[in-house]
Amino acid sequence: MKQPFEAIVAEHGSTVLRVCRAVVGVHDAEDAWSETFLAAMRAYPDLPETANVEAWLVTIAHRKAIDVIRAATRDPLPVPDMPDEPAGDGVVGSDDAGVWAAVAGLPDKQRRSIAYHYVAGLPYAEIAQILGGTTDAARRAAADGLKSLRRTYPGATLKGDPR
Repeated sequence: MKQPFEAIVAEHGSTVLRVCRAVVGVHDAEDAWSETFLAAMRAYPDLPETANVEAWLVTIAHRKAIDVIRAATRDPLPVPDMPDEPAGDGVVGSDDAGVWAAVAGLPDKQRRSIAYHYVAGLPYAEIAQILGGTTDAARRAAADGLKSLRRTYPGATLKGDPR
């Protein structure tokens, strides 16, 4: 017979917290710990009685800790001073160099793949869902668009461009 979930938390809570601290650090460990046990509580009724509960919880904790790390990379970073004038970064037609005019001249799928990946920071899997197609097709469209930009607009560099 399975233990009540409260007993699972009491028995393995400290181990899960140590895993979270090791992966995300002390500051974010409690958030990852909480997310771990929320997810575990939802899935616990379907867990087989023969399962290794501690290993199962550590796996969930690892994944939730990675989610916390990923979320932190999307948070804005504080800056000491705001610029005096707006830079216009990412606003089509606002730059003097005209890179966004060159992007606008790309075929639709290439233009959107570049915008979604390099401007919005979406992974290719999400771009594929938006555009309808495969992850590889979205990656290829962005790569072809960059290749075309490099050929037609030699000064073209986009944030996150590996070049």
